[in-house]
Amino acid sequence: MADDESIFVGGGGEGYVTPQNLLLKYGNRHGLVAGATGTGKTVTLQVLAEGFSAAGVPVFMADVKGDLSGMAVAGSATGKLHEPFTKRGATIGYTVDYRAYPVVFWDLYGEKGHPIRATVAEMGPLLLSRLLELTEPQEGVLNVAFRLADEEGLALLDLKDLQALLVFIGENADTISTRYGLVATSSIGAIQRRLLVLENEGGAKLFGEPALDLADLMLKDETGAGRINILAADKLMNSPRMYATFLLWLLSELFENLPEVGDPDRPKLVFFFDEAHLLFADAPKALVAKVEQVARLIRSKGVGVYFITQNPADVPENILGQLGNRVQHALRAFTAKDQKDLRMASETYRPNPRFAIEDAIRDVGTGEAVTSFLEAKGVPGIAERTLVRPPKSQLGPILPDQRAAVMAASPVQGKYETVIDRESAFEKLQARSQAAAAEVAQAESGPVLRIDPDEFNRARRFEADAPPRDAAPARRTSRGDSIGTTFAKSLARQVGSAGGRALVRGVLGSLFRSR
Repeated sequence: MADDESIFVGGGGEGYVTPQNLLLKYGNRHGLVAGATGTGKTVTLQVLAEGFSAAGVPVFMADVKGDLSGMAVAGSATGKLHEPFTKRGATIGYTVDYRAYPVVFWDLYGEKGHPIRATVAEMGPLLLSRLLELTEPQEGVLNVAFRLADEEGLALLDLKDLQALLVFIGENADTISTRYGLVATSSIGAIQRRLLVLENEGGAKLFGEPALDLADLMLKDETGAGRINILAADKLMNSPRMYATFLLWLLSELFENLPEVGDPDRPKLVFFFDEAHLLFADAPKALVAKVEQVARLIRSKGVGVYFITQNPADVPENILGQLGNRVQHALRAFTAKDQKDLRMASETYRPNPRFAIEDAIRDVGTGEAVTSFLEAKGVPGIAERTLVRPPKSQLGPILPDQRAAVMAASPVQGKYETVIDRESAFEKLQARSQAAAAEVAQAESGPVLRIDPDEFNRARRFEADAPPRDAAPARRTSRGDSIGTTFAKSLARQVGSAGGRALVRGVLGSLFRSR
C-alpha cells in the first residue's frame, strides 16, 4: 500500500495480489500511460494526479474531455460507481476514502478557467513556426524578424506586435536583405496569412500579458497538498497544433527557468501530456530533438513528464526509452500494423514468467493494465497485471456553479483576468511611421521662403544697383540672370538653417518624383 515514499496505483489481477507502487523519488524519471479509447486511461491519470497531490507535489494536466474537473470535489459513497469501486477496492485490499483535491482551473480562452498566456518572444521562432505550419524559407524570415526585434529593442508581446514588425520588414526588405540575407515579400505575405488564420481560431488570446508566472503552477494549499492545475482543453482540441505547441512551450519554459535540483526525494512538479501523439505528428526533426533534450534533462530540474497516448508507438523511441514508469492498458490488434505495435509494446517490458506480456496487453479489461514502475536503484520492475485503484475524487465533470466557486477561491483569482497592453513593437513602429509621415509632409510642403523686400522689388523691376561714377560700366545682365541671382542668394541664406535643409529635401524629392 501507499506510504510517505510512494503512490499506491493498484493491485494484482487474475488472482495475483501484487501491490503496485510508484516510488516518489523516481517520480521525476517520467512515465507513460497508454491504451485504446475506453480502456481506463483517464482513471489512471486521475489516480496518479491524486497520489502526487497528496504527497505535496503540484501537478499540471490538460482536461481534453472535461472529465478531470471532478477532482475538485469528493467522490460519492452513494453514486452509481460506488458499488463497483468498493468491489474493486476489496479485491486489491484498498478502502476508498473519498475526498476533494485543491484544483486551479486554467483556460487559454478565459472561459472555464483563469486566462493563461505567453508572449510572442517567449514562444520563439521554432515553436511559432510549428504553430503556423511554416515552410523552411518562411521560418527563416521569422528568425530574421525575431533577430531584428532584439537588435531594435522592439518587444514582441502579442500578435499585433509581430504583424507590425512583418509590415516594417516588408517595407524595408531590400535594406534588411542586405544584412540578414534574402527576405522574400512572398514569404512575409504567407506568414501574415497564417497569422490571420491563427487569429480567426482564437489564437490571439494565447499571446499577451500578463504572461504566466511559472511559480503559480507550483503552489500548495494550506495543508501542504500540491495544487492540481487543470487546463480546459475541450475547446482547444479543435486546434490540435495550438494545443501541442502550447504544452511544449510550457514544458520548455520549465526546463529553461527552473534551477537544477539533482535527484530530490520527490518531484517539484509533475507534467501530464495528454494526447501526446499530437506533439510528434508531422513534427520536424528540430522539434523532436528539442522534445528529446527536454525529456532527457528536465528530470534534473525536479520535473516528471508523463505522456498519455493510445499507442506507445506514437512516441519516438529515443523518448520512449526514457519513460521508466509505465501503465499499459489494452491495445486492440485487428490489423497487421496493430499486431506489430502490440508486439513492440510488449518487448519494452521486463518479462514476467507467470504470463505472456503480449497476450496480457491484448486481453486486460477496462480499469486493468500491465504496469511496470522503477524499483530500487532505478531498475524497471517486472511487468504485472494490475487492477488500478478507484479514484477518491469525483469521476466525471463538475457543474458550472461548482467550477465558478473553485475559481473564486483560487489563489490566482484576479491576477490574469485583465489584459495589460504596454508599449511594445506595435506602438514603437507606429510612432516611427507617424514621425516619418510628418517629416515627409513637412518636406513636401516646404517652409515659407523669406526674401528681402528691396531685393525682391529690384528683381521684379529688373533694376540693378547703380555703379559708382568712376567704376567701369557693368556688363548688362539679362532678365533671367537677375531672377536667378536673387533667388540663389535668398536660397543660400535659407539653406543655412534646418528649415532650409528640409526645403532642399522637399525640392529634390519633388524633382525625382516628377521623373
